[in-house]
Amino acid sequence: MTAYALGSFRDIAPHTAGGTHRDILEYIDRIQATLDPFGGRFLVHGAEVHVVEGTWPGNLVLIAFPDLTQARAWYASPAYQALIPLRTEHVKGPIILTDGVAPGYDPSQLAAKPRA
Repeated sequence: MTAYALGSFRDIAPHTAGGTHRDILEYIDRIQATLDPFGGRFLVHGAEVHVVEGTWPGNLVLIAFPDLTQARAWYASPAYQALIPLRTEHVKGPIILTDGVAPGYDPSQLAAKPRA
């Protein structure tokens, strides 16, 4: 079952005189190489978020993996762990890993359980 890594990033450190902080640029340059061995691919990365309910402070990143085992292995990998400080020293926000739903998922089945 497809799994996802979701990041909600905010409080991005001020840009340097030349633009985006060089550590963030290095993180962006290197992250795909950490995803490739685990089948990770970006679905959303830095796109404008259109909030229609509530608030959403910051940017959204969504990465798909073949399964949760691969997502967890990517996050724990030495290659990705080495990149984390490049991001966390300049950007705040959580990252979560979660399973998706199976093909044919029917949300009404979730509501049926408490009714039974």
